[in-house]
Amino acid sequence: MTDGPYQPESIHLESSLGYYLTKARNVLVDRTDRAVAHLGLTTQQIGVILLLSCGRATTPFELSRAMAYDSGSMTRMLDRLEKKGLIARSRSDKDRRIVKLELTSQGLHAASQLPGIGAAVLNEQLRGFSEADLATLIELLSRFIANGIDAGNGAGGCRAGGEHEDEEHGSSASSDDV
Repeated sequence: MTDGPYQPESIHLESSLGYYLTKARNVLVDRTDRAVAHLGLTTQQIGVILLLSCGRATTPFELSRAMAYDSGSMTRMLDRLEKKGLIARSRSDKDRRIVKLELTSQGLHAASQLPGIGAAVLNEQLRGFSEADLATLIELLSRFIANGIDAGNGAGGCRAGGEHEDEEHGSSASSDDV
């Protein structure tokens, strides 16, 4: 017998928390993809732009680690972003094996628009939620996430001004960008 609210004999796809979390993520990704399309970006690509803009990552390895991407997927995403003129790659002067990444002026322009786009997307998705509802949702999801994260192994984001958020509030993506 399983210890918890779900029992193997009575769990159903449409009533499971996993179903709702996946559905919620997919709805948010679809809305976000539509909102950033005019910038030539996808939801997964905005993670790269934001991590570079706040200084949380400066190399492909750091981005892969922060976003939980394998190196091949990250290379393909960086190829796309470089082709779009949003990022530039260069070799480190100290160690030529290290590839440094930076946003181009076009990438910086896109990064400056993303907080406003993100706020609009989230506000639309949270239509009808009270501040208390949002606080409860965040608190419950934070606890849910904490149950699955090893200490110090979270994927934290960054705040305005380049400060890192608490690790428990980060998110990760594991699928290749579209």
